[in-house]
Amino acid sequence: MRRRTGRLRTASAAALFALGATFLAPPPNAAVAAAPTEATDYCQGRCADILPPGATGNATLVEILGNKAFGTHPAHSTDQLAPYGALASGYQSLTDDTLGNFFNDASFGVPEDQVGKVTAPRDDVTITRDKKTGVPHIKGTTRYGTEYGAGYAAGQDRLWLMDLFRHIGRGELTSFAGGALANQGLEQQFWPSAPYTEADLQAQVDRIRDTNGPRGKQAMEDAQAYVDGINAYREKSKNGRYFPGEYVLTGHIDAITNAGEIQPFKLTDLIALASVVGGLFGNGGGGEVPSALALLSAQQKYGVEKGTKVWESFRERNDPEAVKTLHDGSSFPYAVKPDKAKGTALPDRDSVTSEPLVHDRTGAAAAKSKALPQDPVKAPKKYRKLEGMFKDGVLPKGSFDPTQHRGMSNALLVSGKHSASGNPVAVFGPQTGYFAPQLLMLQEIQGPGISARGASFAGVGMYVQLGRGQDYAWSATSAGQDITDTFAVDLCNADGSKPTKDSTSYRYNGACVPMEKLERTNSWKPTIADPTAAGSYRMQIFRTKYGTVTHRATVDGKPVAYTAQRSTYRHEADSIIGFQMLNDPSYVRDAATFQKAAQHIGYAFNWFYADSRDIAFYNSGLNPVRNPDVDAALPVKADKAYEWKGYDPQNNTTDYTPPEQHPQSVNQDYYISWNNKQAKDYDSAGFGNGPVHRGNLLDDRVRALTKDGGVTRASLTRAMSEAAVTDLRGEDVLPELLRVLRSKPVTDPKLQTAVQQLEAWRKDGAQRRETAAGSHTYTHPEAVRLMDAWWPLLIEKSFKPGLGGDLYDALGANLAIDEAPSAGHGPTGAHAGSAFQYGWWSYADKDLRSVLGDKVKGPLAQKYCGAGDLASCRDTLLTTLQQANGRTAEQVYPGDDSCKAGDQWCADAIIHRAVGGLTHDTISWQNRPTYQQVVEFPAHR
Repeated sequence: MRRRTGRLRTASAAALFALGATFLAPPPNAAVAAAPTEATDYCQGRCADILPPGATGNATLVEILGNKAFGTHPAHSTDQLAPYGALASGYQSLTDDTLGNFFNDASFGVPEDQVGKVTAPRDDVTITRDKKTGVPHIKGTTRYGTEYGAGYAAGQDRLWLMDLFRHIGRGELTSFAGGALANQGLEQQFWPSAPYTEADLQAQVDRIRDTNGPRGKQAMEDAQAYVDGINAYREKSKNGRYFPGEYVLTGHIDAITNAGEIQPFKLTDLIALASVVGGLFGNGGGGEVPSALALLSAQQKYGVEKGTKVWESFRERNDPEAVKTLHDGSSFPYAVKPDKAKGTALPDRDSVTSEPLVHDRTGAAAAKSKALPQDPVKAPKKYRKLEGMFKDGVLPKGSFDPTQHRGMSNALLVSGKHSASGNPVAVFGPQTGYFAPQLLMLQEIQGPGISARGASFAGVGMYVQLGRGQDYAWSATSAGQDITDTFAVDLCNADGSKPTKDSTSYRYNGACVPMEKLERTNSWKPTIADPTAAGSYRMQIFRTKYGTVTHRATVDGKPVAYTAQRSTYRHEADSIIGFQMLNDPSYVRDAATFQKAAQHIGYAFNWFYADSRDIAFYNSGLNPVRNPDVDAALPVKADKAYEWKGYDPQNNTTDYTPPEQHPQSVNQDYYISWNNKQAKDYDSAGFGNGPVHRGNLLDDRVRALTKDGGVTRASLTRAMSEAAVTDLRGEDVLPELLRVLRSKPVTDPKLQTAVQQLEAWRKDGAQRRETAAGSHTYTHPEAVRLMDAWWPLLIEKSFKPGLGGDLYDALGANLAIDEAPSAGHGPTGAHAGSAFQYGWWSYADKDLRSVLGDKVKGPLAQKYCGAGDLASCRDTLLTTLQQANGRTAEQVYPGDDSCKAGDQWCADAIIHRAVGGLTHDTISWQNRPTYQQVVEFPAHR
């Protein structure tokens, strides 16, 4: 396996910084050409969008220096941050007329008086940037030129980011950006989920081109033109010395001689990039091994029959109280639990071990301490602020974890029957985290067969992936249905000897066949940006006909390997066909054709659509057809009888559920989605879809708006914004907690005060909102502190005694107990915005209502708080509340590199995680989409 070192350390640091603006200035204006005729825009000024922090994502070395030394920013790199952040405190007085204070005008084209820079990388395409935001408006007279322009604009705005992510997708981040511990962790998280050889990547390119008819051929021609455009900018910026400064700081280019290289992009890079995007936001399922361990723990404690019932009650597969996108009662059975499962392959107790990934560590990679050894590359004193810029990694630890399957994004749509105008209204967008530059980029693409404006993931932006067409708009939320299964393959040895858990051959169709070994060897040297001392290691994955090996165990005493089989594996970019259709005005003309386009998207997403007449929903994904006797929530024997129907391991194809079996609808009175359950009987892939879900924060508000009628863009945006600053625990679980506490008078004065603070907060909306814009103080700071401190205590003391430590921990491995916004309170990590997706709020809600004697549909298998006794439950809650009340703000919010201890507002606040050399201002917490549209089409073709 080739080793990737290629890091330049030959140039002296002093010489690097001796360069002036002449060599590292922003790019000059290219030749200007007249913009093509604008496409017809049927939104008539009623489409808006926003994507912080700004359109510009590249920065030269001079601009990075300016940012670090003086806080300056390149033009349009941060101008969408302030209006985005202002909505958290400004939404209450929002009107249709003031939407423009918080969103961009998303109309097609650029008015003459707003034309900024115009670039013509070829004579058949122009890239026009508006003065206000700098968003690229790409207009081509030929198909090739249009896509070439899209690639060129992507290079202008996201060259460094695209380079990072193609290396992440290829499992080569440390070789590219340095050996920081976070970089090691990131490539070790991603590469196992999509390990490929170069031949594998090329085969996916060929398959798209050769098996999808004219559209497949066109897609790869478009992709090649896009890559050509990226490479044109890559070469021009390198030769002109206005390339992103990070290439110098990470040792790829010598600042004096300009020696070195920004590696050319190729089509297979797009497959690697797509695997990262799809793995983060479009995957679903997996996790059957930890789920099985929780089941075994429950059976160990309660016995098989009762233990299984306990586990099922926490699994909440088809909870009757769960909020659903389709609330009309329609049923779409998928991955349904069989009455009597067959082929389940539960591991023997204490036999499971994770498959080792990293081998042959050398240098810093072999260090035993948490702090890796460093060998700093010195810069002149004047520029010391740039030393160690990436010492904590190019993406901070916790930025991504594909194993979490964190579904994000939300959508609110109301039909025209309930709007003030008689036209549908939609507020929707993807919640993709906060990065600088952003993973998405805004663009408008107008050319033969393409007419759209919106957001695309950088590096795969040959089409708009979420946005608007001439008379329609669309968006998506992560769906998370089960498209990844775990199979138990029997191990064997080729020589016929007795197999062990370490064996590297397995049984397939009766034969003992060797596993395929995939390897990636990475090495690095210290740079100015990352002082991590030189080191290397080798990553190793075993691949079988049933997917890649994740764990080893014994089943009934026999050694097995557990494998992850994902339906979208080897099909990372097949969804390009669906996106091509969504951008094609001759294809999407109404809700029905939109749904047909979405059927061509293989990843697990919930798609939403609005035009002047209809709203619609369609759940996409390559849902495999399973044996109906198989329980998809648990590992399954790798046996012909239990594998996917029609499965062909050569290209990882199988039979898929037909489109009519996917949840879908047109013109329900309203739709909401916040990664909640799609429909009755459509099983979610993981734990956590019960009666309390962050989707309730939207559903309750939109249902009330729809009932009242007269919905406007502003009122629907207000509903979204109010949900975005609301604490789910405070709105939907605190009322039951207070009922238990108030079942008797609270006599302790300090506890009485604490209860009153919580009651006042709940009455005022249970929000985490500033007293006024910029105050950096919440309206109910003490109540918020109490809830943050109390929740983990009350959950543990309510459930752990009844479940026992082993089962409590095993369930916690499948579903974290909390995901509050503040640092360290859940799997999302600090300052990430997204919150309240995963937690034990449904368990607490069901349990408390059971203890209170309320009617509970789909209750837990037994009562836990106080062992089901109201008085004892109350004692538990009072005791834990007293403990929480004794914790100071400094203890609850311990501080980090960005916030001092005790700063509650800052602990919650959103900080754009620097992926390059620029940093940005902190903004107040909001739980809302990163890129967001507000649309209301008054007309149609």
